[in-house]
Amino acid sequence: MAKVGLAPNHPHSHGTVADNPDQQRRLLTALGLTWGFAGIEAFAGWRGGSLALLSDAGHMVTDGAALGLALLATWFASRKPSSRHSYGFGRAELFAALINALTMLAVVAGIAVEAWSRFATPQPIDGLLVSVVAILGLGVNLFVAWLLSHGQENINVRGAFLHVLGDVLGSVAAIVAGVVVWLTGWTPIDPLLSLLIGGLVLAASLRLLRDALHGLMDGVPFTIDLENLGKVLATVPRVIEVHDLHVWSLSGERLALTAHVRIANLSEWPAILAALQHGAAEHGINHPTFQPEITPWVPLVRQAR
Repeated sequence: MAKVGLAPNHPHSHGTVADNPDQQRRLLTALGLTWGFAGIEAFAGWRGGSLALLSDAGHMVTDGAALGLALLATWFASRKPSSRHSYGFGRAELFAALINALTMLAVVAGIAVEAWSRFATPQPIDGLLVSVVAILGLGVNLFVAWLLSHGQENINVRGAFLHVLGDVLGSVAAIVAGVVVWLTGWTPIDPLLSLLIGGLVLAASLRLLRDALHGLMDGVPFTIDLENLGKVLATVPRVIEVHDLHVWSLSGERLALTAHVRIANLSEWPAILAALQHGAAEHGINHPTFQPEITPWVPLVRQAR
């Protein structure tokens, strides 16, 4: 009986961020720091009456959830392919990125609603307390952002990094708002800066949402020019034509490709295949599958005189 090989025995690369223990340690460290300081910042924001500080604390809470989700997704994605899931579970990273993008949109909406109410009904703010806590928060957020800056090619890690980036901007806004209120007493600066930061986070969240949905719908990754890739593969020696070319995302950073390749001689296929795989790898595609198609040789028929 012929042996059926599942994905674990296939020569393609299935590496993901989940295979990198250092990346997982970074995510775990970031999770501990984020949730630990979120409680401190929320308490200080409540005592100081600062929306900017409370917004930043809210960001950090969702950051912790985002980091936890990213960890869960990397663990799930590291599971070996099976007979029911022959491509593995890498799509978990795309789902995690989608959820993180949606939660960030919810956070931005909540900040906008609260900021509008603060404009209508200003509240007293302890500017000095807000500034001190926000400076500490900025230090924590910058360190966490640095931890997550390694691995931006993975959309799952990028989703978690986006949450932390929002907190970095939120900490800056809280510092500026606290100093202005402390020195001048002008409280509208607090909700005004919250709206500004919310707008920046909104733009980044929409981009992440677009990328996650595009990947889940098997769209061609934005880093790939499909027409140009087809032309590059067609230039491989002894390749007549490349058609039925498809590229899609298997996980946060793993790309797959399938294509039909017309050739004249099947005995030349091993060398052609190696060249095609090399060309795909240069475009960041680590799971290519090429199907050879033999073009029949038609002899020339000389016209009788």
